[in-house]
Amino acid sequence: MQYRTFGNTDLKLPIIIFIVSALNLMNTVSAQELIPFAHFEKEMVIGLSINSQDRVFVSFPNYDGNGNLALAEEKNGKITAYPTLSWNTKGNYKNSFLRVQDIFVDAKDNLWVLDSKPAASGNIFADGSSNDKGLFKLVKINTQTNQVEKVYSFKNLDFSKSALNDVRIDLKNNVAYLSDPAQAAIVILDLNTDEARTVLVNTKFTKADNISLNYDGVEMKDKNGKPFSSNVNGIALTDDFKYFYFKPINKRELFRIETRYLADKNLSEEALESKVETVAKVGVTHGLIADKKGNIYLTTSESHSISYLTPKGELKVLVKDKRLHWPDSLGIGSDGFLYFSDSQLQRLPQWNNGVDKTEYPYTAYKIALP
Repeated sequence: MQYRTFGNTDLKLPIIIFIVSALNLMNTVSAQELIPFAHFEKEMVIGLSINSQDRVFVSFPNYDGNGNLALAEEKNGKITAYPTLSWNTKGNYKNSFLRVQDIFVDAKDNLWVLDSKPAASGNIFADGSSNDKGLFKLVKINTQTNQVEKVYSFKNLDFSKSALNDVRIDLKNNVAYLSDPAQAAIVILDLNTDEARTVLVNTKFTKADNISLNYDGVEMKDKNGKPFSSNVNGIALTDDFKYFYFKPINKRELFRIETRYLADKNLSEEALESKVETVAKVGVTHGLIADKKGNIYLTTSESHSISYLTPKGELKVLVKDKRLHWPDSLGIGSDGFLYFSDSQLQRLPQWNNGVDKTEYPYTAYKIALP
């Protein structure tokens, strides 16, 4: 694995090149400001999060492509097993990782690790011939002590249908919010009791629309000709824990709901649905995250970009760059940078008639916040 950053572009470029570049990048941040900070060779990194000391954590759903690590800390271009090697050694599911789908550092510097093996019925990579149930746990790790403090097992979750995808932690209400694209729902995990509630099931806010993803004029389809589609997927929680944002990948609208309504166990599904707000049309997007200013960042593979929605409702482009194939999970550092992974999902063999079109090495990037 290598580590490198890129400095400023040579200012002695011919004036004509400068003018053309300026026109091409109008309304965007220049490509030179996109900084690759780590390379992962053929190790597909999806999850990424960062703590208050700017320690970067990454996860590999396929055990980093070599079967070695599921969760790691990245430092100076090198990865080390986190929190221990034993947690990264396949064995007893209770005390080791199987398939880390998402990670998230909360406001108290706890790293929450979503170990999620989707049920066969809800797995976009499965052929539907299996009846296997899912396996799910949420692991809380104190990044100051590097110790596992608790493991949650999702009581009451339907393991035969679920495919938990992203996680955010609400310290005010002491709950975890998770997207479940398989059930087209939001799962709320009570961090006091380990009991899970599934809400907003199959609503117009959580179900994907009939929108196809296209890359270079080619529709993203599996070997059976089925287009890629994901129900509610990306989620974000504001810094003050007031609003929870969410949307399906295959939907153009971004939604939000006040967390006080999600925390209210007495609200009916109908009442809860009435509290959902349509925020803006943002297009097809993947990962979401909120910063302390209230900006909501959204990653988009079709346009190779990351945008952000301001508190005033303005949608702005942060960066647009051909190197961004499927910008995925995001983390915000105290150093004023947005960190993110690039999973290149659409380039996997599953979506290209068995041909691997991945551009190696897998790379993680950072870019200055607006």
